[in-house]
Amino acid sequence: MQRVLAYIIISLALLVLQTSLVSYLAISNIVPDVMLLWVVYIAIREGQAAGTIAGFGAGLLLDFLSGTNGMLGLSALSKTVAGFAAGYFYNENKTLQTLGSYQFVIAVTVTSLLHNVIYFLIFLQGTDVGWWGAVLRYGIPTTVYTAAFSLLPVFAYARRYLS
Repeated sequence: MQRVLAYIIISLALLVLQTSLVSYLAISNIVPDVMLLWVVYIAIREGQAAGTIAGFGAGLLLDFLSGTNGMLGLSALSKTVAGFAAGYFYNENKTLQTLGSYQFVIAVTVTSLLHNVIYFLIFLQGTDVGWWGAVLRYGIPTTVYTAAFSLLPVFAYARRYLS
């Protein structure tokens, strides 16, 4: 129960960080998805069911706070799918190795690409941006930025726990 409470508190702190401070890291309106990193972390640490639930909760809270132009539930949908997909990287015996190695970056990259394709394809419906435009202009750059940002927790985790 203490771990769940800690996850909720960290989620709320990261939610505030995502909605307020991360915008200062924008490169051409592309920002890293800190909440997605957290969902992938939970999925790798706790398993697929926990990752799916964390993705839904984080996405729904993000939808409420960010107000995605009347698309309530879009972040919840895309982060739920991402949390489910990240659960495939769960291995109870290799959790520490996964979180402190390139495997975490790969998990973040794969789930971020899936998340961004779902999110931007739905979000950009009705605009002049087509399917490939959405993926190339928004999905891939956001995935690359989030994957690069995932190196920070990998280095911190590797240094702290694998030493």
